[in-house]
Amino acid sequence: MGIYVFNYARLVELLEPIILGWILAARVLPAAIEKYTVQAHLFKEYWEDIGTIGAFYEANLDLASPLPKFNFFDASAPIYTRSRYLPPSKLNSCDIDNSMVSEGSILSGVRARGSIIGLRSRIDEGVDIDRSIIMGSDVFETIDEIRANIANGKPHIGRSKCHDKQSDHRQNVRIGNNVRLVNRENIENLTPDGSYYIREGIIIVPKGGIIKDGTEI
Repeated sequence: MGIYVFNYARLVELLEPIILGWILAARVLPAAIEKYTVQAHLFKEYWEDIGTIGAFYEANLDLASPLPKFNFFDASAPIYTRSRYLPPSKLNSCDIDNSMVSEGSILSGVRARGSIIGLRSRIDEGVDIDRSIIMGSDVFETIDEIRANIANGKPHIGRSKCHDKQSDHRQNVRIGNNVRLVNRENIENLTPDGSYYIREGIIIVPKGGIIKDGTEI
């Protein structure tokens, strides 16, 4: 799990011969095993490696499944988090299944399947979300800000009339009208212009990214 406990003096001793590029598993631990007593604890509960985009994506979406590997609602092991004092989410004429919707969101006419929708998400009518992670927003845009964005041809924070499939959107993303994020050509890895990336077949829109009207990826 990447949790290690060392005697400080022994750790300093083991690191002294290693000048640059020390790798714990490849160099420090083998040296420790040769000289000292090294023990491992076998952890048998839930754990997932999320060191890659694909692993992060699958581990998160599993939480939205009917019987996830990890249970957020286990009364014997309650989960505590920082209170944000946000209003409850508001869903208008939505069709949502096997998904999780975080607080402070406004969803109107949204269809979602097997997805996670994050804090303060504003998603308008005509959006189809399929096995995607929407991380939401750090702020609420006011109605005046949204109107000003529309007048300037800039999408508001959120999305409207778009199709997301197997994508991962970070905070404060702006998705325009008639956008299709579906990776139709099944590209594994792509770094075009920085407005989006594809890693392990998953479309990633970075924090603050803007996808213009009519874009298809």
